Amino acid sequence: MSDLEALRNQAQQDIRELRQQINHLDQPAIDLILQRARSHYAWQDRPVSEDQIKRLYEITKMGATSMNSCPARFVFVTSPEGKDRLAKALKPANVAKLMGAPLTVIVAYDPEFWRELPKLFPHEDRRGHFSDKPAFAEETAFRNSTLQGGYLMIAARAMGLDVGAMSGFSNAAVDEEFFADSTLKSNFLCNIGYADESALFQRLPRFEFDEACSFA
Repeated sequence: MSDLEALRNQAQQDIRELRQQINHLDQPAIDLILQRARSHYAWQDRPVSEDQIKRLYEITKMGATSMNSCPARFVFVTSPEGKDRLAKALKPANVAKLMGAPLTVIVAYDPEFWRELPKLFPHEDRRGHFSDKPAFAEETAFRNSTLQGGYLMIAARAMGLDVGAMSGFSNAAVDEEFFADSTLKSNFLCNIGYADESALFQRLPRFEFDEACSFA
């Protein structure tokens, strides 16, 4: 048996064993990560530790991306100095949300993610799909970093943290402040911590199945 075959067999056995251990989440777990979860705007004065942040990334990084491209890059803003730098890019209504949160994540992406594909997708060299197609590389990076940002939010909730994503800011200003000497670009921001529920209002409506879904 080749090394590749052995690795494939091990991967298949791992997922079979996982399915034997657990094949679905119970309703309380689904409630925690999505169905009854809420976006938050105010925060308790409780820190998110470096160990929690590292654990959060370890969970997030395992989410699927196209060709395992992993284009997202995360800046974990925790210091007062970092918050002040980031605040300059926000719309006024979002500054208090940023300043009150113990952790704000800049979810960014690298349009030149494809340079790392030999490490991340070693089966064959796929760099040629992107190296001379910057628009396609940008589209792929943005789409998959958005996925990874979603994984980050669900992972945080699964860890017992609360989240509040934000898009009311200037991407250009964030990029100039944090990524001027790199190829990275900002996607969206996400506050993470322990929520102050007193700032919540009623849940807003959602579309019913027949309004948003169809069969083909």
